[in-house]
This record gives sequence, C-alpha cells and structure tokens, in this order.
Amino acid sequence: MITQNTIDKVFEISRVEEVIGEFVQLKKAGSNFKGLSPFTDEKTPSFVVSPVKQIWKDFSTGKGGNAVSFLMEHEHYTYPEAIRWLAKKYNIEIEETQQSDEQKEQMNERESMFLVSKFAKDYFHDVLMNTQSGRAIGLSYFKERGFREETIEKFDLGYCKDEWDNFTNAALKKGYDLKYLKETGLTIVKEGGTSLRKFDRFKGRVMFPIHSMSGRILGFGGRILTNDKKAAKYLNSPESPIYHKSKILYGLYLAKKEIAKQDNCYLVEGYTDVISFHQAGVENVVASSGTALTPDQIRLINRLTKNITVLFDGDAAGIRASLRGIDLILEQGMNVKVVSFPEGEDPDSFARANSSAELKQYLNDKAQDFIEFKVSLLMKEAENDPVKKAGLIRDIVTSISKIPDGIQREVYVQECANIMDISEQVLASELAQLLNKGAGTRRANSGSAGPRPSVQERLASKGREGKGMELIKGRAGSRAQQKIDQVSILEKEILRILLLYGNELVDFENWVDAFDKHGRPILEKEEYQNTVSNELYLNLQEDEIEFSNELFRLTYYEMVSQMNQREKIVVDELIMHENTEIASLVTNILMDEEKYTLSSWERKEVFVTEIEKILPKLVTDAILNLRRVLIEKKIQGIMTEMQSGEVVPDLEEIGNYTDLKRLLFERLNRVI
Repeated sequence: MITQNTIDKVFEISRVEEVIGEFVQLKKAGSNFKGLSPFTDEKTPSFVVSPVKQIWKDFSTGKGGNAVSFLMEHEHYTYPEAIRWLAKKYNIEIEETQQSDEQKEQMNERESMFLVSKFAKDYFHDVLMNTQSGRAIGLSYFKERGFREETIEKFDLGYCKDEWDNFTNAALKKGYDLKYLKETGLTIVKEGGTSLRKFDRFKGRVMFPIHSMSGRILGFGGRILTNDKKAAKYLNSPESPIYHKSKILYGLYLAKKEIAKQDNCYLVEGYTDVISFHQAGVENVVASSGTALTPDQIRLINRLTKNITVLFDGDAAGIRASLRGIDLILEQGMNVKVVSFPEGEDPDSFARANSSAELKQYLNDKAQDFIEFKVSLLMKEAENDPVKKAGLIRDIVTSISKIPDGIQREVYVQECANIMDISEQVLASELAQLLNKGAGTRRANSGSAGPRPSVQERLASKGREGKGMELIKGRAGSRAQQKIDQVSILEKEILRILLLYGNELVDFENWVDAFDKHGRPILEKEEYQNTVSNELYLNLQEDEIEFSNELFRLTYYEMVSQMNQREKIVVDELIMHENTEIASLVTNILMDEEKYTLSSWERKEVFVTEIEKILPKLVTDAILNLRRVLIEKKIQGIMTEMQSGEVVPDLEEIGNYTDLKRLLFERLNRVI
C-alpha cells in the first residue's frame, strides 16, 4: 500500500496543467488555461484548468477535479494507478507501508510475472519485425489480413518462431526465472527422468498481447498458421495470478477513451475484429476473445458507458449463442443495441471490404434495439406455429425480466406488444409471474426480496385492467414532475460560501430583542465581527441543523474538523482528499466561478457585483433561507399527518411555526 507521505509528495510536486497538457491542448486564458473538452466533441472550449487552485473543470459535462481525478476520469486508472503514474512522471520514489513476508512474496511474484510478460511482448514483436522468419511468415500473414505497420505497432503484434524452445532460451539468457515463465504459461515444463524438458507454448504462432486496462501485459493469444488439424486455431495463455480470462476484454486499453467519449461500446468476438475496426477509424470496440460473455467483463464496460452495441456475423448459430450474453448485459442495467452483418460477413471482413465512412454509416443505420432484433429473428423460426410462438413470447419476456429498472421493463413490454401484435396485458402478466418466481428464489437463497416489480406488473399479476392502466399513466405523469430539492440547493450554497469565503473576517449585524426607556419591547441593531465559517457554524449549531445530503454532510464535517484543529478551512486538503467524491464536489464548486471568465462579461460591458461587498448579506440570507425551507417542510409534515388522521391537530404548534416563518420572510425583505 502506498504511504500517505508518498501521496502528499505527489500532490505537492505535480502540476495539474502539466499533467493535463499531455492529453489536452491548452491555451492561456488570463490566469487559467482553456481547451476543448476531452470527453465530448465540442468546437468552443469549455475545459478550464486553474494552475492557482490546481484543479480543472469540464463545463460541457460537469466533470472536474485535481490531477489524480483527471487520470482516473480520462485514463480510467484506479486511485493507486494514478498516484503511481504521477510518481513516475515526477521521479518520486514510491514508499510502501510495511508488509508481511507473505504479502511481499505475493507482490514480488506478481511483479515478476508482469516483467516476464512484458519481455515476451517485446521479444515476439522484435522477432516479427526484425528477423527473416518473422517477416516472411508472421508479418506476411498480418499484411495479407490488410494490417498496416502502424496498426501492428499499435497492438504490439508479434510472432513466436516455429522452434521448440527459441523464446524460452532467450528469456533464460536474459535472467528471467523459469518459474515465472511456467506460471505465465509462456513455457511448458515437463519432467523427464532427471532432466526438465522445456517448450514454447506459442511455437509457430502469430501473437496478440492482451493488455490490462492500465496497459500492462496480462497474457497472450496465439494463432496457428499451419493446417494442423490436431492443433487449436487460437490458443490463449492459461489462467494465472495476473491473467483471468473471464475478467478481461481484448482491446479495452486502447478503446477506453473512445468508449467514454462516444458513450457507446461495440462488442465483437475476435482479436482481428477489434484490429480491423481500429484501422477503419472505429476505436470504441472490444472483444470477448471467443469466450462466453461474463458479468465481470460487462462491469468493465459499465465503468465507461451504459451503452453496448453487440455486433453479430451472418452465422445463425453464432447469433443464437450470443443472444444469451445479451441477457447478462441487461441484468447489469445497461442499454443494448444489436448490429448484424450480411450472411458470410463478420466485423473483420466487413471492415476490410468497406471504407471507414461506409463502415460507420452501416453501424449507425443497422443498429437495432435488442427487443426488435430478437423478436424479428425468432419470429422467423416460429412462423405460423402457435406452440413455437408461445415459446418465443416466453423467451422475449425472460429477457425483459432481467432488466432491473421497472420503468424500462414497462417500456419494453409496450414495444414488444406492438411488434408482436399481442395484448400488452398478456405480456405484463407473464412478466409478473417470472418476477415473482425470481423474487421467491432469491428470498429462498439469500433472504432478500429482489427487484421490486413495477406498478404495471403488480396490477397485471392480479388481472386488473382498464382503470388500473389509467392509474399507471396518471402516476407516471406525476413522477415526471418532481420538485426541485430546495434543501440540497441551499446546503450546497452554504458549502460554496465556506469554500470561497470561509476564512474571511466580515462585519455582521443582528437585530436583538431590547426595551426602550419606557420599558416597551423594541429591536436593537448589534454589530460585530466574525469569520464567515464561524458565523455559519454557530448558526447551524444553534438550530441543530444536519445536512440532508450525505456527501454535503461529509464535506461539511471535514471543514468543521479543519476549523477545530487549525481555526481555518484548508481548501487544498479538500481538493486532495482521499475520498474522491468529496474532492470532486469541492473542485466543482470552486470551478463554477470560473465559468464567468469563459463568458467575458466585462468585454460585453456586463459587470458582476464584487462578492465581498455583499458577503454579510449572502451569509445571513443563506442561513435564513435554509431555516425558512426547513420550517416549511415541518409545517407541511404536520399538515399531512393531520389530513391522514394520524395525529390530533395542534393549531398552536402550526401557529408558532407560521409566525416564525413570517419573521424569516421579513428578515429576507419578502412579502408572505
């Protein structure tokens, strides 16, 4: 585990403008830098980097943070991976916390396997490009497949000589341990009498290195070039501590940026499908490497986008097999579309036979919703057979039942009913039965209730029609008209004031109860000085107000902790907070004021009031507004309880709250 001292050094030395400058072209704009968003296709720069605050924000997407969060967002690194990347860039030695001998041994073994795998990648590529047999056999094969040399370099393609132990001997001469050659599966070791026999696993094959999401070599895929019917056409590295086939997608390392940017991932089957698509200019593509799709693989894509487009070749058997993978994708709550290629074509051959523009146009035009695709495909098989059609309906509804979101399920039921010309109520009833059965199974296995059926599905399971469906539509309409959460808005405003002006010393005034010389009650003005943070804290403490938004509450507590320990708010520590959600929230709030620099208000002769002049009123209004909204919610809650008959009306309590609300409105110079 990386020590806190190392993390502190990384944040202290790294410069956000230098880090982001490696990925985004930045131009000076006053005290800041501006550039085009790396997350969207935009023509007007809305990406701002603040060297003073050491933060960035993309106003087109709302994303923001520090140098570490940029690497996590743009490169999809984990937090430790981002810290290590920055440490390497700035030549910072990484200190690790004390580990047990067993932990050290496991870490050293994994690192040794990574080093062996990297050597293998470099060696196979060198053989391909710089040896006579490599160029004559391996390179000529890739050229026949239409791969250009820059594509071969991009994917680190290679060749393992058709010799029993060429690679193994080369690795041993370089000092790599046979133990790790064996554990990574690069070398097969057999005991024979008193000696060990060593063989190259990928002898005579062209090599496809498999990268992790951060670019490290995990394993290999190798394709045989001879017509040996006894040998597998494709051979993968065996499972190892660093290579788990079910948790890896080929091409993800090179595709992750484009997947996030396009907000869509094309899913294909083989290595050459991915490579041909890249060469044709479609880079948001990954492959399951010929294995059945797994939940772990789907979750990798889910980190980047909610949208998957599954690409099928013209083989009907392959399509049926791949349809099973779609149900897994639906279970993860993702949106699925399907593109099928003409009979006899696959993604690789189609990409090579058509121009980049034609491929992109085809993918765009032929993308179908999975329900439409599945119904049209299976209806051909059912034709006029009622029994087959009934089975088809159950098959379709089974897929819909995998979707965790109830509203999405309702939409798909309606769509399916229209396509199949069948009663929506019949489909809803079948779906409700499947959901109830599934929930029962889940309760039996884990004691949990499972996903709650939608209103439509619950009504359908009871056989209600007519008025029930009208009720659904009415409720759906009311759900769409959600009220703005005023409390969260005001809580965020308090955090904004604390972050921007919390340490400012300000002259405040307050009106307190007093008596004139005749003993009559009056309001008397009291003037005093206080920091903004203390003023807000004391008022919130006096009213015993707790933030309702959990993230806001955690961020506020961090500020209070700083105030207690250091008597001030240290914004830099919040920006670098180990809780990335807190760091992101703080960054977004700080960078929101930078949006005014993008609009060039002064050039347009629009002048913004200097905030320092109205700061006392800003603080007071924030407190009073939050009190007002909380009192309104309290009154509303009492009224609701009274209307339901749950409590006896307490008119005095309501009167007291209403009077307090009126006083707050007067303080805010409003009319009730």
